[in-house]
Amino acid sequence: MNVQTKFHGEIELVAEEIYRFESGLPGFLEEKQFCLLTLDDTPFFVLQSTKTKEIAFIVTNPFDVFPDYEVKLTDEVLELLQIKTEQDVLTFVILTISDPFNETTANLQAPVIINGSKKSGKQYILTGTDYRTKHKLFEPPAEQGAK
Repeated sequence: MNVQTKFHGEIELVAEEIYRFESGLPGFLEEKQFCLLTLDDTPFFVLQSTKTKEIAFIVTNPFDVFPDYEVKLTDEVLELLQIKTEQDVLTFVILTISDPFNETTANLQAPVIINGSKKSGKQYILTGTDYRTKHKLFEPPAEQGAK
């Protein structure tokens, strides 16, 4: 299937590269199919709608940036996505890209959970945590000569 993308132009996908989001994403409930594309030589990916070219989210693996990040999936989510083992799970967070780039934030409150083997996904809203929708991706550098 050929797909028009926001950042990669037209690409060809095979069925195994498409992830199904039965409930869509919050705010994009009609968008049910996405693909995950690499973004050059960066730790970032594009979660691209296969239906709407303009709907593309820059995402990253939160554990690479926030090593203490924790996501506890409910039994309902495990069942919905048919997750049997930890190896099935891919976790991403949606970034809000800022200018300057070092002001970019990550939505740690609502990670995107994907079952890589079943090709299903869901944006899962965490409750009862201190995670917010805008965590700075980059810590500001320590003040030089600060006392």
